[in-house]
Amino acid sequence: MLNNAHAFAASLAATLMVSIVVFQAGDGTYGAVPADEIDGDEVQVLVEIDPWA
Repeated sequence: MLNNAHAFAASLAATLMVSIVVFQAGDGTYGAVPADEIDGDEVQVLVEIDPWA
């Protein structure tokens, strides 16, 4: 599952040209959202993908 989230995040970052954060929620699921939308209170940030780096 983490590999899928990471691949999705890399694709999303390249498409939108924004930083994308891969996170793990409290229930164990993984997700990816733009970095400016992550609240951080309820999730564990695993990696941030920056398309400009």
